[in-house]
Amino acid sequence: MPKAQETVLEIDLKALKHNFEHLKSKLKDTTKFLAVVKAFGYGSDAVEIARYLQDLGADYFAVAYANEGVTLREAGVTAPIIVLHPLPANFKTIIENCLEPNLYNAKVLNEFIETASTENQTDYPVHIKFNTGLNRLGFWENDVDYIISKLKSTDSIKVTSIFSHLAASEDLNEKNFTQNQIETFKSIAENFIKAIGYQPMQHTCNTSGILNYPEAHLDMVRSGIGLYGFGNSEIENQNLRPIASLKTIISQIHRIEKGESVGYNRAFKSKGGLKTATLPIGHADGIGRQYGNGKGFVMINGSQAPIIGNVCMDMIMVNVTDIDCKEGDEVIIFDAHTTAEHLAETTGTISYELITGISQRVKRIFLR
Repeated sequence: MPKAQETVLEIDLKALKHNFEHLKSKLKDTTKFLAVVKAFGYGSDAVEIARYLQDLGADYFAVAYANEGVTLREAGVTAPIIVLHPLPANFKTIIENCLEPNLYNAKVLNEFIETASTENQTDYPVHIKFNTGLNRLGFWENDVDYIISKLKSTDSIKVTSIFSHLAASEDLNEKNFTQNQIETFKSIAENFIKAIGYQPMQHTCNTSGILNYPEAHLDMVRSGIGLYGFGNSEIENQNLRPIASLKTIISQIHRIEKGESVGYNRAFKSKGGLKTATLPIGHADGIGRQYGNGKGFVMINGSQAPIIGNVCMDMIMVNVTDIDCKEGDEVIIFDAHTTAEHLAETTGTISYELITGISQRVKRIFLR
């Protein structure tokens, strides 16, 4: 593989295929697979990821907002796409692009019915979300009768699925809580299906749910972070392959004398002679200021180089005093070996935040 000559995010599609197939292997043949590609494909590239997964056989896709779904449609993605957090301002756009909204409270249910009726829709596919403990979005269990009454009063929409979202499926210390969520959802689904008179799909498992709660796979599962190579546990991480490698180069090497400072606000002051390297990547690229001042690190020629001083908008400086390196050498911010999870942990955050924050100005390279 050629060495990086600029800041790039390499996306390994073979690793994506491995993760998809590993997660699929956990499922029954009848269980559908929904791939979550919101947030620019978790910071990679939603279009490339979705098109590739569509070819591999993903049954459904999910995005957060309508404009993300429109981008996929314009790129030729034809599989069903759920919009997880639709807003009434975008309902007409959703219909125009054959996207499927998650209806999560009375306001969005009533307004989408109104929009679908105005647009002369019949049996437009929608998804109904129930809150079983995450307390983020979703109807309550006691809303079933209300929802059914609204659905039976219109032929403009039809429920394709009902679903919920697990709050702590990765934490086995919360197993009782998760099992209670699962049982609550199954009870809601039973009452809903009995009242509606037909059988929408049911789904509640995220990546950790797929791995830890096979009894809850139901008709479909949803995977986001697992597809991108993280299993929310050390054991499962061994079975998955991070698909993204963020790389850059050394732009310049400086010799710093005792008492000299590095970067804005003189945040780093040298206690002795040292050697620093300046890299063309900064907080505008997704490496937040929290990684500065010795918390974060990069890898240069197999050695850790701590970030010193404040992270700049377009640059960071690292300590390379004990590293044999030169200007132009490749630098690894994270990859399959020194993962985004490892870097994120240095500042008490998670891989999700780091990988989804990689700026779209960073060049993407796809390894096929």
